[in-house]
Amino acid sequence: MKLKGLLSAVIAILCGLVVLAGYFIRLPFLVKASSIFLNWAVLLTAFAVLLGIFNLLIVHIGKVTGKQKGALYSILLVLAMLVTFVIGLVIPLYPKAAPALDFIFRTFQLPVEASLMALLAVTLTYASIRLLNRRLSVFAVIFIVTVLLILLGTAPIPFVGSVPWVSDSLRPVIAQVLAAGGARGILIGVALGALVTGLRVLFGADRPYGGK
Repeated sequence: MKLKGLLSAVIAILCGLVVLAGYFIRLPFLVKASSIFLNWAVLLTAFAVLLGIFNLLIVHIGKVTGKQKGALYSILLVLAMLVTFVIGLVIPLYPKAAPALDFIFRTFQLPVEASLMALLAVTLTYASIRLLNRRLSVFAVIFIVTVLLILLGTAPIPFVGSVPWVSDSLRPVIAQVLAAGGARGILIGVALGALVTGLRVLFGADRPYGGK
């Protein structure tokens, strides 16, 4: 087992170094090897996603056959998954089937996502009000004021529409300056975390591939 773990660490470190070197040293064989390793990683990721889909399918088929609670929703999920999967496989062979997939997305997927986003907005508003009741602080007040301003600038008010000065002036500042700055800070943190994790894998400190 120790030899197996050492071999796994050596392979992972070598592959990582080759991919990293392909970005900085533009030698043809390094670039080609880096591209091959990245394509292998993409294929493995796609295969892992496919295994996850099959696992989800097996779990919900088990719920249906076992007549568990929520079996009706499991039937709908299995049918939707199979129909979408079959249409996705047919499109490369029969391109005229592409509008069917677009119809499924616009008719089912898009409304469901919009409903979830609307539910998220209501939930955040309710959570901010409860936060004010339980723990009054400066950040809680800033949070609820920001939520209300975004809602006033986005959601249509009956007989009024959106508040003009909020939708035209305040909302762009909040969404494009403050929120975008926070999102970029989060992305920088994620990038630094991924960089540190990659370096730990390269140096053999972490072995997420199962090596001991």
